[in-house]
Order: sequence, then C-alpha cells, then structure tokens
Amino acid sequence: MLREGKYRIPSGCAISGFINKDGRRVDGSAIIQSIALMQERSNGLGGGFAAYGIYPEYQDYYALHLLFEDKLSRNQVEELIKDNFYIEAEDRIPTRHVRSIGKAPLLWRYFVTPRLSKIEESQESEADFMTRLVMRINDSVNGAYVVSSGKNMGAFKGVGYPEDIGEFFRLDEYQAYSWIAHGRFPTNTPGWWGGAHPFTLLDWSVVHNGEISSYGANRRFLEMYGYKMTLQTDTEVVAYAIDLLVRRHKLPLELAARVLAAPFWQAIDRLPAAERDLYTRLRVVYGSLLMNGPFSIIVGFSGGIMALNDRIKLRPLVAGSQGTTLYVASEEAAIREICPDVEKVWYPQGGEPVIGRLEEGSQCRLSA
Repeated sequence: MLREGKYRIPSGCAISGFINKDGRRVDGSAIIQSIALMQERSNGLGGGFAAYGIYPEYQDYYALHLLFEDKLSRNQVEELIKDNFYIEAEDRIPTRHVRSIGKAPLLWRYFVTPRLSKIEESQESEADFMTRLVMRINDSVNGAYVVSSGKNMGAFKGVGYPEDIGEFFRLDEYQAYSWIAHGRFPTNTPGWWGGAHPFTLLDWSVVHNGEISSYGANRRFLEMYGYKMTLQTDTEVVAYAIDLLVRRHKLPLELAARVLAAPFWQAIDRLPAAERDLYTRLRVVYGSLLMNGPFSIIVGFSGGIMALNDRIKLRPLVAGSQGTTLYVASEEAAIREICPDVEKVWYPQGGEPVIGRLEEGSQCRLSA
C-alpha cells in the first residue's frame, strides 16, 4: 500500500492571464496556448476563460452569458429578462464541434439594459439591481445559470480540458485586451458546466488554484449582504467578496487584497503607526472575509487584472512583463510559451497583489 509521500497528486488546477496595458486586442490563441502547456494540472473536468473588450459594438449593454439545461429553464429566464430589461440583441453563443467535448447545455447570450422603471421600483443602484437578478436566476430557476453578466466582457467555460473548451467556443474569433484562463482539477466538488471557472459577477471574474478552507465563514458573511452561493464550489465566494469590498464598500483593490490575504498579526505589529491602525481595522471589520487555505487567484475586471497568493504562498504564482504586457500564471513556462523573450520574471510573495491596469489613453480609446 502506498503511503503519504509515496505518490503524487498534481497540485491541481492551472491559471494563466495577461493584459495588454496599451489596449491592444488579440485573439484567444495565445491564452489557449499558455493554459494548454499546463495540461497535467487539469483532468478534463473543467476549463474556462474570461475576455475583456470583446463586444465593442455592445459596450454599453450588459452581456448576459447563460447556460440552460433545457428549454423550460430558458423560457423561464427569458420571461424574467423581458420583464426587467430592454434586449438589444440575442443569439446562441457560437461554438464548433470538438470531439472531446460531451453534450453541452444550451448556451445563449443577451445584450441588455435594465428598464428604468424597474430600477426605480427597486430603489437600488443599477449594479445592485443586476446583482440581485443574477442571484435570483442562479437560485430560483432550476437548470439555468448566469455564466457572466458584465459589460464588454464575457466568460466561456465548460467540462473538458481548457484548450478544447477554447476551441469549442471559437475563442480564436474574439479580440480582447485582457484574457484569463483556468484548467480544472476538482477535488472536493463535482465537475459540471456551471462549476467550471471563471466565477463571475458583473465585470468581475475569478480563476483559482487551491482550496478556500474558510468557505463556511466567508459564505455566512456574504449572505448577510444578499449574496447567494449556489454553484457548489468555494471559488464563488472570492468573486462576491471582491464585489462587496471594491464596488460596494469602495476599498481600493490593493486593500481588498489585504483583506483576502491579510498580514499576520506579528507583521501588523511591526508596521508604522498609521499602517498598523489601518490593517488592524481591516482585520477587525472584515475578519470573516479572510481567505484561509492554499490559493492563487487571478481576478479579471474592466480595465485590469490582479493576481494574488494566499499569505504564505502555498500555491505557485509567477509574474512576467514584456513591454506593456503583464503576464501571470501558475508556472513560468506558461508565460515563456507565449512570450519567449519576456523581459522580467518575478515570484510575488504571499499576500502580495500583482495588479495591471490599462494605461489612461488606452482606457479612453477603448471606450470611445
């Protein structure tokens, strides 16, 4: 009988992402090539991507990507959408046949804007209104799940190796300034289409390698703010925690990272007085959002990406840069695969966020 240490289970899951900070848009070929290099980190039970800047013609509309297990669930969601939104366009998400991909759910996308009367009636902000609708669909419509709900972005995910999922969704036909990707090796949860990464809400998307062992405490805290965890995996709490901290509570992303991977108390005690006071307050107020357990994540958002490790770096994470492009991945080889002449490579410390944002001129040009 093999004993502990005599056999190897791959550390599971691969993540990769990059952003062209000059706003240059590229197709999905490079991100597929990068994530495919780490295939031994996946087992064919999940792969996915998020891309930013892919729908410039509909940039003012929410792009709802949905998966349906049957026509009944689709009809129920479409009634909900028609009641709450103006629909500018809708169609099946384009796919191509890939032999290794089994039977897929119904995959549709809708470009929508909320009805003003509905927002006024709800007395919520537009973003809160959208968030509540996403939670409502995921929680109450059996067999329907929102894959992504942001503007000028979209998530594409399913059961299979990530390179096959990328081929299935024809990602070589999309142009984006930022891509993130995931190859899944599920350990505690089932491999199903809705459970593949990325997990998203509005413009946020998250891919994750590791395990959030504080899931129960994190979940209970988020539920107090109306979030509903329905997708059967721990990564879901990361996406909602970032939405709560950055969008709703207005914390800078850098400080939100210090909530998720908070410094140890001994480290806080050694800080100058002002910083010590700040980090002590964050630990007290948001202690229930501290993410325990081994993890490395990449967070995609409109105009940027962030990579972050748990505070003692129990999962691999490497960053690289070449010109105006920032790369992050589980392995250095995944960066060199698509950028052989990378200028700078570094290994971020535990809890140290790596953030890349569009340059100011690029932001204006993309939104014009």
